[in-house]
Amino acid sequence: MRAAYYEKQGPAHEVFEVGEVSLPEPGPDEVRVKVAVSGVHVGDVGKRRGYWGSTMTYPRVIPHGDGAGTIDATGPGVDATRIGERVWVYLAQSYRPFGTAAEYVVVPAAHAVPLPPEVDLEQAAIVGIPGITGHRAVFASGPVAGKTVLITGPLGGVGRAALAVARRGGATVLATVRHADQVDEVLAAGAHHVIRLDTGDAVAQIKAIAPDGVDRVAEIDLAGNAAFDVEILKYQGEIATYATSDPEAPLPYWLLAFKNITVQYLSNDDFPEEANDHAARDLTAALAAGDLHYPIAERFTLDQTADAQDAAERTGAAGRVIITL
Repeated sequence: MRAAYYEKQGPAHEVFEVGEVSLPEPGPDEVRVKVAVSGVHVGDVGKRRGYWGSTMTYPRVIPHGDGAGTIDATGPGVDATRIGERVWVYLAQSYRPFGTAAEYVVVPAAHAVPLPPEVDLEQAAIVGIPGITGHRAVFASGPVAGKTVLITGPLGGVGRAALAVARRGGATVLATVRHADQVDEVLAAGAHHVIRLDTGDAVAQIKAIAPDGVDRVAEIDLAGNAAFDVEILKYQGEIATYATSDPEAPLPYWLLAFKNITVQYLSNDDFPEEANDHAARDLTAALAAGDLHYPIAERFTLDQTADAQDAAERTGAAGRVIITL
């Protein structure tokens, strides 16, 4: 089969190769998926660049954790009736050397999620890692029905999923934006209220909606927003953070402590499997209902994998990047 791969870390156009590799065979409790679309996530870029101290655990890596396609083979312990099933996959390259930047990928059967016919493969291919992270940022401490949840970075891959699942979960959903032209898009993506950071009165805007403060913040930048979060969270509120602009930045410890605020740190490779299963069910339902939809910024072919990863670094809130096979 054909695949894109790298054998050392570095810039995309210096390390990527595209060529023939061995067809993988599913082992016990695994399925093989014929890949139709491979989703490109900034985490895939980080692994290839060596960000966050990551190193190559395997001598050759076929990247990308997310994708969608059709099961074409099953391993021992998996019902063969799954062959022919449309699925989306997640964490394909988590602790494994073979991701979805290939014509076929093998994943644990539980990480190949049945796809309703009304969901197209492009949307399914890009929901995985960011979607599950967004879900975890909302639900890591339990249900949110009747609670107030603030989403920062609402137009990113994680933020859009967090908006959708928080609203579907019965929360009152607030989101922060930096530009007036983002307001309508964020409301359409699921927010009940949009907080303008460019007006200088963001705390007052939030207190007008939630006088006692919000219950939970899904946080894209802990270093940049911790002091703000303390102001707008209620006593015993929670921050679930999946990224930061400065990993070495000090936190306002006593301000957090005096309000008994819990800070949860999220790494999507290592969520409990029951949390992944919960997220997969909820995200699939959100896709099927049309409550979660990602704009696609750019499309590439397998031969353009280096270009696709470069694009994933610059598109951000403009939309997701995919590779079609």
